[in-house]
Amino acid sequence: MMILVINCGSTSIKYELFADLESITEGEVGDIGEPDSYVSHTVDGEEITEERSINDHHDGMGVVLEHVTHGDHGQLEDSEEITAVGHRVVHGGELAEPRVIDDSVKKTIEEYASVAPLHNPVNLEGIRALEAHLPDTPQVAVFDTAFHQTMPPEAYLYALPYEYYEIHDIRRYGFHGISHAYVAERACELLDQPVEQTNVVTCHLGGGCSVAAVERGQSVDTSMGFSPLEGIVMATRTGDVDPTVIQYLVESVGMDLEEVFDVFNEDSGLAGLSGISGDMRDLLTAREKGDERADLAIRTFAYSVKQRIGAFAATLGEVDAIVFTAGIGENAPLVRELAGDVSVLGAKVDSEKNEAVAGEPGIISTDTSATDVLVVPTDEERRIARQTAALVE
Repeated sequence: MMILVINCGSTSIKYELFADLESITEGEVGDIGEPDSYVSHTVDGEEITEERSINDHHDGMGVVLEHVTHGDHGQLEDSEEITAVGHRVVHGGELAEPRVIDDSVKKTIEEYASVAPLHNPVNLEGIRALEAHLPDTPQVAVFDTAFHQTMPPEAYLYALPYEYYEIHDIRRYGFHGISHAYVAERACELLDQPVEQTNVVTCHLGGGCSVAAVERGQSVDTSMGFSPLEGIVMATRTGDVDPTVIQYLVESVGMDLEEVFDVFNEDSGLAGLSGISGDMRDLLTAREKGDERADLAIRTFAYSVKQRIGAFAATLGEVDAIVFTAGIGENAPLVRELAGDVSVLGAKVDSEKNEAVAGEPGIISTDTSATDVLVVPTDEERRIARQTAALVE
């Protein structure tokens, strides 16, 4: 069974091809619509990079299929060998399972585009592009929101008039569910504990960031809400903010709503606090050189993560493990140490283990820590491939 996994960004297409659920190649089409667009295709650790004109996602999907069927470095003789395509889709509303894509699924993705404007429109664009290239191949939508559909009402409801939920579907949905589900299961494997008997707090820390409370394999709470803007501090997003700030910026500062939400999404978070960058690597470098704003941004970020870990410990009652994943979570030991030392849980990070494990799976807590602290590299593509295969079978 050949499963092609697609993750569309606004100017990129990341792809990975699985044969019987084992990855055989991956790549990225980048800077779509720009003069210097490119494709990077990796086989057996060897990267093949090509610069070429790629006008839109339709062209980009053609380039993906061209490389996986290439005579010299492709893995397939013909694109018709692809059994199914699995798409990462950020917002699926209250859809709780992956779905074979049809008109109703596309309508749902479109309905939530205004809530996830950076993701859903391009997810849909990628789906339509592949429908044109592979009209007879089943496509599956795997939703970031689906894993969190097990949250109880007291966790997902806002204290607004109840009819806002009934009529307008205004509630907390949560995101990064594919990643949270994968790393929770993987952490249990590393700890040799059954998922069904283990409580885990998972911290997906990348450009977008969220924390989830996973009780016996099911999400019972998470930091992101109606949109990916709510929650902890992120690279360029505010995370939680008093809604009155919006009113103040409009009425007293003279900004319009579009300007406010552009700032909240693009100019806030680590970037806004530091005045340097939303990239944690840049901030860690600046901090080493004595930049106080960079240090402040890092500490504020770690504080927001640690605060949410503590809150979810109260939700779960008992926590077996804290798990860090994604770009920052996997590669920033300082952040893990600042956020992972949670005394109320008896969780203590071992400095030597923490430094040694960067980018690799492993336990980074001390031998006497009452709660295990782990680093688990996420693999959303593998989980999407599994779910896609299970559905089309």
